[in-house]
Amino acid sequence: MEVGAVAAMRYIKDGIKAARLVMQYTEHTLLVGEQASAFAISMGLPGPTNLSSSESMEKWIKWKENHCQPNFWKDVVPVDSCGPYHAKHFLGSSHGTCSKTTLMENIKSRSSHVGRHNHDTISMAVFDKMGNIAVGTSTNGATFKIPGRVGDGPIAGSSAYADDEVGACGATGDGDIMMRFLPCYQVVESMRLGMEPNLAAKDAISRIARKFPDFVGAVFAINKKGVHAGACHGWTFQYSVRSPEMDDVKVYTVVP
Repeated sequence: MEVGAVAAMRYIKDGIKAARLVMQYTEHTLLVGEQASAFAISMGLPGPTNLSSSESMEKWIKWKENHCQPNFWKDVVPVDSCGPYHAKHFLGSSHGTCSKTTLMENIKSRSSHVGRHNHDTISMAVFDKMGNIAVGTSTNGATFKIPGRVGDGPIAGSSAYADDEVGACGATGDGDIMMRFLPCYQVVESMRLGMEPNLAAKDAISRIARKFPDFVGAVFAINKKGVHAGACHGWTFQYSVRSPEMDDVKVYTVVP
């Protein structure tokens, strides 16, 4: 139950190290924004640093040329091709209702936003010789996100969760959807109740998929005995395992 996290942090390359510093040297759980960056620098991490690359700048330029599409806005109209955006009802249309048709349209539109090549989440679980478990998740966030957006990476129980008495879980995918379900907390609690890792992982993913059938995401689960499994929806998922008895990392492929 020791947790540290940072979110919406700029100019600091080692976000996962900053999160660890929050855990080790503060009584807080989550620091955000410019104050999180200042904290990280004050604790000795390099910065401020320009984290843009030629690849990211090229991607951003093409996105602007494409009228800022794709993006994560919904039920809005732009003043020009790239915003600012205003809610439709501000311009005289009727107030929207949460109809099933509108809901399904919004769910369906999400499917193009998340995929293998447009996000960079890494989630990892590590066991020491004493059986202590640590988990960590690091991500640059969703490509073309609305400024200020925080995904599930720093949300304990969503992107990762662990309990020495039970095991651990890590997740990747559409974090805006996944954080609504806390899938890794669900996985660990299911294993606590006796469910095997493969069933616990499948159950957590299926809970999301029932509500959001076009959801894209995956989890891995590992119990304290080292039994592991993965489950996914909307893509083919791979995770890696390494133990002291193994000569090299082994990659496991999980199909939906």
